[in-house]
Amino acid sequence: MSSDEAYSAFLDQANQDTGASDASTQSSHAQLKATDTDIPAALQGIDQTYTSEADEPFEPVSLKWTGRSMPSENDFAGLIGHKAEVSTLSTQEFDPKGEYKEVMEAVEKAGDGKVRVFRVEVGSTRVWYYVVGWEKEAGKVVGVRAKAVES
Repeated sequence: MSSDEAYSAFLDQANQDTGASDASTQSSHAQLKATDTDIPAALQGIDQTYTSEADEPFEPVSLKWTGRSMPSENDFAGLIGHKAEVSTLSTQEFDPKGEYKEVMEAVEKAGDGKVRVFRVEVGSTRVWYYVVGWEKEAGKVVGVRAKAVES
């Protein structure tokens, strides 16, 4: 075998997909729950991304919640299966430029008209933002979430 063929074979092997990046993406998605019940129609088809170093799309959230009001930070952490830092932001802090007005309106429509933003830290630079409302009659927390990279 010529050295060109050996080098070509080496490059082919080095460029094979190991699946490592898919596994890490799947594990970060699997760690935090987003749905366990039907997604309201108002949240389906939102085609907007959250601007950060990752520019990730908003994904629907619909979780069973039998509490008497919107969950607290600790309750929300338990609801999504997260054991670390969860904090809340005002909608103004989350969207100071009004870029996500359509997203906010969809969440208002799907829930009780009020929007709450939870910031969920999943690493030193990775964060999930959950923009949610409460659908009291159905016993659900509904909204969207987006992954952000903040360094």
